[in-house]
Amino acid sequence: MPIKTKGKAYNTAVRPALLYGSKCWTVKKAHKQMAHVNEMKMLHWAGGVTKMNRVRNEYIRGSFKVTSITDKMTENRLRCYGHIMRRDEDDVVKVALGLPEQKKGRGRPPSTWWSNIERDLKKAQLPKLTTQDRSAWRRRVRRPDPR
Repeated sequence: MPIKTKGKAYNTAVRPALLYGSKCWTVKKAHKQMAHVNEMKMLHWAGGVTKMNRVRNEYIRGSFKVTSITDKMTENRLRCYGHIMRRDEDDVVKVALGLPEQKKGRGRPPSTWWSNIERDLKKAQLPKLTTQDRSAWRRRVRRPDPR
């Protein structure tokens, strides 16, 4: 099977299964690393490449024409955030975002979905008001696969 076809099959069947529900995950570095390793193992296997061949991950990803799974996780989270922000003010989901969190205890605060969103917005340099314009938000958030 040609590698381009394998890349399309990966994008349409495998990646959605890996990313199912990722829009509401609280992602930590360990989770990102596990998803990245899993993705690269599948791409190595599909491409017939072993670790002994010493082929760089970027080259394999480029030959399949797929973007990083961690970038897609971020895209899913930001797309979900855009949907929530465009809802009515009295919507249950939007009200739940405004609920107070638990009391702060000692130590580092736990990683939350909200803290992930704030980090993603800061990294992508996206203002929160952009969410109201759906087409502009989609253009700013979407990371198309290289074709």
